[in-house]
Amino acid sequence: MARYTDSVCKQCRREGAKLFLKGDRCYSAKCAVIKRNTPPGQHGQARQRKPKEYGTQLREKQKVRRAYGVGEKQFRKYYDMASNMRGVTGENMLSLLERRLDNVVYRLGFAPSRPMARQLVTHGHIRVDGAKIDIASYLVKAGQVVTIRERSRDIPYIKDLREQGSSKPVSKWLELDAENLAGKVVALPARDDIDLTIEEHLIVEYYSR
Repeated sequence: MARYTDSVCKQCRREGAKLFLKGDRCYSAKCAVIKRNTPPGQHGQARQRKPKEYGTQLREKQKVRRAYGVGEKQFRKYYDMASNMRGVTGENMLSLLERRLDNVVYRLGFAPSRPMARQLVTHGHIRVDGAKIDIASYLVKAGQVVTIRERSRDIPYIKDLREQGSSKPVSKWLELDAENLAGKVVALPARDDIDLTIEEHLIVEYYSR
């Protein structure tokens, strides 16, 4: 996907919601959505108006895409995969996004944000069932174990996690062993396991036009 080089806080302001792209800063009073909850740009505040149906669907799609750090082409692939699966298309799509390896690393607390989790994966710091996986979009399966590479355990953030444990709760579909820096996928994620405020039916409507 194309690399976004501008301030990630602008993405949160554009969508009017916390996308948790800056780690601990998103949980503090310094969060851009708290300090200045208007769209970025010189005329951001003036541009605020009630969107039409298409605009509402588009913004919901963009919000989810930016939260997980997925490009448009890849996001469409997840939608197509979800629509060919049994069950509700919107819920299937969110489950696929949650199963991305970079998201699992973030959910386990191995990284404070999804962008940093993606960096850990692409730089080869992550192992899945003992094998090196450096593809952020790799979809984990139930029963697999995600660990930090032995030589990477001296990274300051990882070292603090091992000594103090995770400060954030771990999703119930994952099981964390902070001392050994290992996380197990005990089940596939369900809709109730996703803490982002998402109206996935709007995304389905957007692609069904």
